[in-house]
Amino acid sequence: MAQPAFKVDFMRYAPVMLALSALLVVASVVSLAVRGLNFGIDFTGGTLVEVQYPAPVELPQVQAALAGHGLDKAVVQYFGTRSEVLVRIPVGEAGSGGELSTRVLQALDAGGTDGVTLQRVEFVGPQVGDELVTNAALALLYAVLAIGAYVAFRFEYRFAIGAIVSLAHDAIITVGFCSLIGLEFDLTVVAAVLTVIGYSINDTVVIYDRIRENFPRMRKASTREVINRSVNETM
Repeated sequence: MAQPAFKVDFMRYAPVMLALSALLVVASVVSLAVRGLNFGIDFTGGTLVEVQYPAPVELPQVQAALAGHGLDKAVVQYFGTRSEVLVRIPVGEAGSGGELSTRVLQALDAGGTDGVTLQRVEFVGPQVGDELVTNAALALLYAVLAIGAYVAFRFEYRFAIGAIVSLAHDAIITVGFCSLIGLEFDLTVVAAVLTVIGYSINDTVVIYDRIRENFPRMRKASTREVINRSVNETM
């Protein structure tokens, strides 16, 4: 059997990595319990106003113009090009969607930029936001369960348990980090978490596949040696 290019004793560091992982998971759970998540308009409800500038514009300039007209809680971001801006106004601002869009245009025009045009106005109600929170949580849960079932079918149930623990570990730490730094948690972040889960299970399956191949080849080796060799061969 050919020797792998890498010869790192990964299992030597397993206790330290397990302790670090446990610490990060506990910190994430505590942050989620104490600070919670900073849910965006997708989940809490609010008004989305998309505007088009005649030329590229800087976001701080847009934010300052809105704050000067009482819309200091509005969140701005580019939507496509640097001349297309999406303004997110949370629930609590007085006025309907049409009235808020008019206020936004007036604020931006008064900010020294002429020719700003309204592209789209969309209102997300609190009830829809609650449904999105539930659907997002279910999407994460179903993804983890489906991946666990796949691993159990392809390998063994013991591997599936390890895969689910690994996925939960990665998802909890990712969401906990969002909570810790106060990052706005919206549908984009949910998509990012699902992407993290996808990459995580891909790495897990690759390592599992190598371990499964090496167990029959290394009958006299310990589990520690098989895992070490499998990871090194994958590297």
